[in-house]
Amino acid sequence: MHGPASSGWLLVVLCAVTGAYCLVRMRGSAGEQRSTAGGEALMGFGMAAMAVPAAVFTPPPWAWPAYAVVFGAAAVPALWAARAGAHHLHHLVGAGAMVYMSVVMAGAPAHAHGQGGSGVPLLTGALLLYFAGYVLLTGVRLVPVAAVAGSGAGGGGSAGWGDRPELARACRLSMGIAMVAMLLTL
Repeated sequence: MHGPASSGWLLVVLCAVTGAYCLVRMRGSAGEQRSTAGGEALMGFGMAAMAVPAAVFTPPPWAWPAYAVVFGAAAVPALWAARAGAHHLHHLVGAGAMVYMSVVMAGAPAHAHGQGGSGVPLLTGALLLYFAGYVLLTGVRLVPVAAVAGSGAGGGGSAGWGDRPELARACRLSMGIAMVAMLLTL
């Protein structure tokens, strides 16, 4: 992605840690939760790879179309699962946003920064609004879960890292924030 190297590295670390935690969640889950955690891990690691500052590593020309194919393939099961609920619809929007960013980056010259005087494209603006809303809503939902988890009601110490709903929401929140940041630098 285009933008300052320091913010790029922060995005890389944030997304990689989120992806690693999602792998831990995937290991400790079964069924649909395992699939969801796997999709979120793919998204986290993919976002980390895309956020590496261009000043440090310029991806080869085939990398952006490869990202588009990978996230396009990830969108297929998300599309199928979206029939079951809104969270899967969010995965579909996220995979679509990654495909969109990959296509835009494939067509962007390596030295270009931002949109210049052309303004924000309609799809980028719509995705920014969606993910900004998602971040706000997820942040609001995270507060009550954290307050209940911290109440010390006896069995709180037995939950494993993958079984903590507030950590899963915090990871989704951080990926949403990272998506907003990546869309802003597009």
